[in-house]
Amino acid sequence: MNAIGALRGVVKHYDWGGRQFIAGLMSQTNAEEKPFAEYWMGTHPQGMSVVAGESGEWVPLNQMAGELSFLFKVLDVSSMLSIQVHPSKKAAQLEFERENQLGIALDAPTRNYKDANHKPELMVALSQFWLLHGFQEPTLLRRTLTDTTALQFLLPVFEQGGYEALYRKVMEMPQEEVDLRLRTHIDTILPLYRQHRLSKDHPDFWAARAALEYSHEHKIDRGIFSIYLFNLVRLEPGEAIFQDAGVPHAYLEGQNVEIMANSDNVLRGGLTTKHIDVGELMKHVRFEPVIPQLLHAAASTGSFDIPVEDFRLRQLSPVDGSLQTIQVESPSVLLCVQGSVELIAGKRTVHLKQGQPAALLMPGQDITIRALSDALLFCAATGFHSR
Repeated sequence: MNAIGALRGVVKHYDWGGRQFIAGLMSQTNAEEKPFAEYWMGTHPQGMSVVAGESGEWVPLNQMAGELSFLFKVLDVSSMLSIQVHPSKKAAQLEFERENQLGIALDAPTRNYKDANHKPELMVALSQFWLLHGFQEPTLLRRTLTDTTALQFLLPVFEQGGYEALYRKVMEMPQEEVDLRLRTHIDTILPLYRQHRLSKDHPDFWAARAALEYSHEHKIDRGIFSIYLFNLVRLEPGEAIFQDAGVPHAYLEGQNVEIMANSDNVLRGGLTTKHIDVGELMKHVRFEPVIPQLLHAAASTGSFDIPVEDFRLRQLSPVDGSLQTIQVESPSVLLCVQGSVELIAGKRTVHLKQGQPAALLMPGQDITIRALSDALLFCAATGFHSR
């Protein structure tokens, strides 16, 4: 088996995706202006990658590398993603089997659990990136509820019942009350948004955008409450953040690379056209404050320090003309998001560039990376080191 091989992933055309970034990475024209939301690299059955074989044929990745423990993605978030949470591994196993017993097809739109795995995630920003991440700490949350007239009714709920009572109130209230509570506020901030008078570092900006994108037939999306209750986080290129099981979050805007356990289990509670199941989401939410921790690649290794064993991610930034020899300890995916490099293993060479940005790396043979320009690479693996 070859130590290296060109890899082709699977594009997901979700409606929140951008039109240019991923299409450009793949050197694909997009005259139809289709949304290119995600580019999957892995062995998940809903997005199996293929690898160039010795005779030039394209072979399913799992036939070359077995079932990978991770799923590696590029995301281009043009419209806001759903308020969501991921289950723990134990919960995913139980719920996946429960839905199997109920006879719910894996591709049914009402299916919540697509597999029996958890989905911890690490994302690294490729552009300025905005997201919601966990509940605000108590002092900040009290200030938010006090300063926002439409949310003042929630302050006694929080004081008496904490985070769970607060979130259950907004997620389980009748739609008529959602509309009543938020209508005046939305009517106030929408003109400011349209006049470009709101800043992205204030939740009003995202609440107004959400109202335009996801409130239909005079029904206001309840996910707008979460915009005010969660931490609003901005990442600059190269900064990263980890999302563990139970941490509610939502991506708002930007491009990133993302690695996660090999799963597609997502419970959604708003800001989406996909299936929403508030009851299932609430089973898994961790009702506790979160102080966002921004991560950076270690200067010595390029690795990101994360608390799970399912995957590792390493960032490489070779300069034009440089050579670097690496070893891989398990099947890995190398992605080139900027520039161009050659991978050399024995007599085999693979060129990573726009149009063919990814390769499979197999253990057992040293691999040399020759930079043909300044480049930005990410290596997704379960075990990886260089020398």
